[in-house]
Amino acid sequence: MLIDSHCHLDLVENTTPDVLIDTAKSHGVSHFLSVSIDFEHLPHLLTISEQFDEVFASVGIHPNTTCETEATVEELVSFADHPKVIAIGETGLDYYRSEGDLTWQHERFRTHIEAAKQTQKPLIVHTREAKADTLQTLKSENARDVSGIMHCFVEDWETAKKAMDMNFYISFSGIVTFKNAKVLHEVAKKMPLDYMLVETDSPYLAPVPYRGKTNQPAYVKYVAESIAKLRGDSVETIATATTDNFARLFNVNVQ
Repeated sequence: MLIDSHCHLDLVENTTPDVLIDTAKSHGVSHFLSVSIDFEHLPHLLTISEQFDEVFASVGIHPNTTCETEATVEELVSFADHPKVIAIGETGLDYYRSEGDLTWQHERFRTHIEAAKQTQKPLIVHTREAKADTLQTLKSENARDVSGIMHCFVEDWETAKKAMDMNFYISFSGIVTFKNAKVLHEVAKKMPLDYMLVETDSPYLAPVPYRGKTNQPAYVKYVAESIAKLRGDSVETIATATTDNFARLFNVNVQ
């Protein structure tokens, strides 16, 4: 069985969580981490996690989300007390979508890291065109103490190694199925199995053969199949490793 380590069940339109989950199960996907991007959608996200045993949740504010007031460490810690919340994030740095003085984004990132340390729950890290600053912040804030995921990884092997040196797992999305993602293909080939995860980031970034369409957790199987083909491994090998890694990282039972 596979686990979708990063999806947004509350954001997939024209369907319902139960349909998404049933469809995913028919494609060999057993569990889901539905990830928070703001406090506005968080109540619905938590409700979904309460309704379905297979769904875990996170709490956090995406680095590109516009807020009138910033979340505090205390607020994040309070929300993280929910029994289905197993992670803090997604958080991080994004220099592609956000421009100008990004002091606020750095402060938001550090706030999430502190909340992760206080709750001892792993971080879900988003980084885009900010890999050096992302790694430096994780290092300076001692994020190694809590570990986490480099979600939707698109960087090179050197960046992956530095992240793994801080005990961060590398999660591959549908991008790894794209023919032009040559650098990412090399990372997938070199990755030690015990630091690998798979995800959809649905409703975004649908893999081949659904590229350009709405993504859903069922499609994580195409991510696993693509990685297996690149490595010369079986899909079962990828599924077993990534499921075991998820259970170990988040200290949850996914049997």
